[in-house]
Order: sequence, then C-alpha cells, then structure tokens
Amino acid sequence: MNQDMEQFRKEYSLLSLSEPNTSSDPFDQFSLWFNEAIDSGIQEPNAMAFATASPDGMPSIRMMLLKAIEADGFVFFTNYYSRKGIHLSNNAKGGMLFFWNELQRQVRIEGKVARTTEEYSDEYFLNRPFESRVGAIISHQSAKLNSREKLEEDFKRMIEDENQTLARPEYWGGFILKPVLFEFWQGREHRLHDRVQYRLKDSVWLKERLAP
Repeated sequence: MNQDMEQFRKEYSLLSLSEPNTSSDPFDQFSLWFNEAIDSGIQEPNAMAFATASPDGMPSIRMMLLKAIEADGFVFFTNYYSRKGIHLSNNAKGGMLFFWNELQRQVRIEGKVARTTEEYSDEYFLNRPFESRVGAIISHQSAKLNSREKLEEDFKRMIEDENQTLARPEYWGGFILKPVLFEFWQGREHRLHDRVQYRLKDSVWLKERLAP
C-alpha cells in the first residue's frame, strides 16, 4: 500500500530555543521543560521511548513511563527478566526520548543504567495500586504467553484477597539512567530546528548548538 506521507507535513513555528536562554545545568533545563509540558495539559508528559541494545548490537525500543527524577538520573521500573532488563544486564547503556507534540519539543537523554537499591524498589512497589502489584507478580514479561485466559485467571485469583501483603518479587524493580548526554530539540520553520546539546566531560556539562 502506497501512502502519500507528504499530506502529514506541518511547519513548526510555536517557540524557539537558543543557548543563552537555556540553563547551564541540563537537569534544570529538563525540569523546566517537563513542568511546561505538565502545565500545557499534555496527557502523560512522562511517557518516553526507551532504547536498549542486545549484546550483538541489535537496537530495541519501547514506550515506557518515567517514574522519578533524582539528582543524578532518571528512574523507571520493569521486570528484570524482560527483554530490556536482559539487554541492560549485558549492556548497561540506554537512551530516552520524550516527545511533546503540543509544544513541538523533544528531549533525548543517553547514559549508563544501573539498578536502584532494593529499598528504593520496595518503597515504590508498595505504593503502587494493588492491581498493578498483582500484574507485576503474575506477568513474566517478554516470555512466551500460551493464552490470555490463563493470565486473566491468575490475575483474578490473586485479587480476590485485597488484604493480602504483596511483597515485591525479586525479578521486578527499578533502574536509574545516569546521563552523559542531553539534547533539547525545538521545532522551527523550514526544518531549521533548534538543537542544544549538553555533553558530560570530566564531570562538567558542555553546552553547544547542533545543526538541525
């Protein structure tokens, strides 16, 4: 099927971005843009595409939700035995992409990834809705599933007792991505987009403009 992709073309002219009007700290700049995304009414502004690579270099990407911003990185949670979990156990590097269409903005973040502490994961897990905890326990994420019915039966059986204590399973928990690179992208007219990059060098963030 041939589809005329040109019908989707649009110009970006809402905002601009320059080095002088960005923070010297990329975490501060991200917080500023993230809060503006929240204030603009974007649904799930914490939604991100998260990329990993297999041991042989095959890239893999999926949509996820950012769950916390710490002083040294960005936190998300998953099954450690999922595809991304296995990738990260062999190649502890990842990339995040936030796209806020309503603001014609995107942010790329690349860095090294490590597990959060067990205490950190425990605290988050116990604060999740009961049904979400059940889902994390019964789902062997990324493994072959023989039937949807079996999954739903396991879920129904576990939620029947809402007073039970559901401890975090050892195969589920948090990761933190500690950035070495940020790129802030603002759409501009005629595809002459603004791109401001921060690179970490010798513990110092270097800021520079990139060609669109």
